[in-house]
Amino acid sequence: MRVIVALFVCTLAGLSVPASAETCPGNPDALGTSRVLTINPGEFTLLGTMQYEQTLPLKDHEVVLTFDDGPLPPYTDIILDTLASQCVKATYFLVGQMAHANPFVVRRIYNEGHTIGTHSQHHPNFQRLSMRRVEREVDGGINSVTAALGDAKALSFFFRIPYLGRTNAIERFLERKQLVTWSADVDTNDWWRGSSPGAIVKRTMRRLNAQGRGIILMHDIHRATAMALPILLKELKANGYNVVHVVADGERPKSIPELIALPASDGKALPTELTNAASGDHTLATRQNQRIKKRRVSSHHPAHWWFQANQVTTTKRPFWVIGGH
Repeated sequence: MRVIVALFVCTLAGLSVPASAETCPGNPDALGTSRVLTINPGEFTLLGTMQYEQTLPLKDHEVVLTFDDGPLPPYTDIILDTLASQCVKATYFLVGQMAHANPFVVRRIYNEGHTIGTHSQHHPNFQRLSMRRVEREVDGGINSVTAALGDAKALSFFFRIPYLGRTNAIERFLERKQLVTWSADVDTNDWWRGSSPGAIVKRTMRRLNAQGRGIILMHDIHRATAMALPILLKELKANGYNVVHVVADGERPKSIPELIALPASDGKALPTELTNAASGDHTLATRQNQRIKKRRVSSHHPAHWWFQANQVTTTKRPFWVIGGH
């Protein structure tokens, strides 16, 4: 009875109840999601102290997890498995061409309760483009992600500029479109060449502890990030951090119809696991599928990974470079 009353009081107070053994089945030690923060463009325009004065109104030891550049199987799927095992919700900034290539993953992200924003159509450096091309990139990304979702109401009005390549003109354009522009407070730099999972976690916790709260920037297209995430979630819990889920104001569908992934071009199913991420063990699994390989780094873009944009259709696609932010 006392538990029921406590839940009722929390509801009246506009608070959410952290995940527990009851709310995160199978994991009594889950990090969970401590509360939901709803925002709208009228309240926030530019977010993240890496570039702006304003950030989300987070309390001490509260974090928001964000992922850029996907979706890309199998890494996005592994990350989703890890988040689900810990009952943690995140915000995804999807690239339009990636969403077009992997709509079934886009819908999985949404149906598992995460927030979806956009990150342009092709992930170019906006500072090198004319405003006309910037506008096409923003609109194209929104259109592609909306098509992948199958429901315009499922997309949130959140946007992150590729490479965090801001200008005043770009920000004014995004504001006119009533998009909330996200930067970050804590950069994991998980895209750095040669970053091990352990190095990513150590770097992230050092930067986070220096600030005490903030928006954490990651990428769901890297093997190292997928392997680092379960370790990072354990470190967050051990250090007393709580995860906040940010949602956009407005009515959204509870779920959208799921799609079935097509087989790979060689007729073999794409791998669904890379590590024992769901368990959160620090020991990384040594068994890896031969189809999962690190892409060679371009000598012209040493901080980026090459990867094939479409891994689920029978038609071959060119290699695209996405990395950094």
